[in-house]
Amino acid sequence: MNTLKRNIPNFITLSNLFCGILSIIYSFNNQLSYAAIFILIGVFLDFFDGFFARILNVSDEFGVQLDSMADLITSGLAPSIILFQLISNQQNTTDNFIFNIETPFPSLALIALIIPVCSAIRLSKFNISTKQKSSFIGLPTPMLAIFIAAIPLIKLEDYHPIYDNVIFLCLTSIILSILMISKIELFSIKINLQEKKLNKLNFIRLILLVISLILLLLFNFAAIPFIVALYIILSITNNLLI
Repeated sequence: MNTLKRNIPNFITLSNLFCGILSIIYSFNNQLSYAAIFILIGVFLDFFDGFFARILNVSDEFGVQLDSMADLITSGLAPSIILFQLISNQQNTTDNFIFNIETPFPSLALIALIIPVCSAIRLSKFNISTKQKSSFIGLPTPMLAIFIAAIPLIKLEDYHPIYDNVIFLCLTSIILSILMISKIELFSIKINLQEKKLNKLNFIRLILLVISLILLLLFNFAAIPFIVALYIILSITNNLLI
């Protein structure tokens, strides 16, 4: 029973990893909506593995490392493959050359692969850092993941054509990758029960929650990129107010 209890968070983490693998498979079959859904499920599971580890008091170094490996796949590689496919779908087949060697994909789509590289750097820094218990240094990989996963889920009639624009997709890869390895401090959305309930940070979290719910009700999946942007803006605001 103790072994089962100790491994409950690890089972959740492995389920997160499994979702990431399924997402990649669906992406390569160009079923990007399904790929996006599995990323969102994986991110949801990622939130709860740490939660259960704390509740059950079974946190250990193995779980931390396993969680980072799962995040690299589900929140790093999987969203990059979605972006890779989105860019590929918009490019002409005449662009399928790198150094005069024909490739089965447009060369511009390779810009999406910056994401897993920067995700690996960001997660490695997180694992050895002692300053990221209640906040993050750089954009957390799950935030990047939900931003990209939202794009294929946004109905065509509900969003601006910018989401289908190659320049926008390339800038998304570059900007989000830079944010992941940046030194910008971003607050954790998880409320610490040991904090004062009415402190400034919890008030900012409440603002994020309320605005996010309103945006989701009004715009559905189209709201997610704006919610991620709002999270970054509020984090910077919180840093300035310290």
